[in-house]
Amino acid sequence: MEACTVIFNSLTPELIQQRHRVHDTCRQFSKSPSKGNLQRLKGLFLSCGADVFIEQGFYCDYGDKISIGERVYLNMNCTLLDGGLITLGDDCLVGPNVQILTINHDTSAKKRLDKANHMEDVYIGANVWIGAGAIILPGVNISEGAVIGAGSVVNKEVEAYCLYAGNPAKKIHYIED
Repeated sequence: MEACTVIFNSLTPELIQQRHRVHDTCRQFSKSPSKGNLQRLKGLFLSCGADVFIEQGFYCDYGDKISIGERVYLNMNCTLLDGGLITLGDDCLVGPNVQILTINHDTSAKKRLDKANHMEDVYIGANVWIGAGAIILPGVNISEGAVIGAGSVVNKEVEAYCLYAGNPAKKIHYIED
């Protein structure tokens, strides 16, 4: 998948209001991860499969750009900054404190004064395991069956059925079943 950068303004009244509503839902779920609050959280998403389990501490900005497959597990304190689309395939395991980011900003100090957001979608295939504390950067595609080592920073495409680790994440080896 080729990443496509889109520039958008996150400071419109509509998007600010949406973020406030979504942040409130995330806070309610973190305070009380009851079945009702979990359903309200899942209701924010573009789509959410059956048997999805989300631990408390989950955070997102908009919710309506997140698609989660069947039997996905999101451990404690996961952050999904979803200015762009975030897709998690079936049977993904996401460790604690993982960040999946679709938003970036200009590197030029002068251009940053415009407060523009650069958005690139993130796609994570089926049966991917993302280890604790990993950071998935905008525009990344992680193919099915891959494993991302704990603490890794993923900044480019990840091949199917391979272990990637480090900062930046590099291919360690092919995973044989």
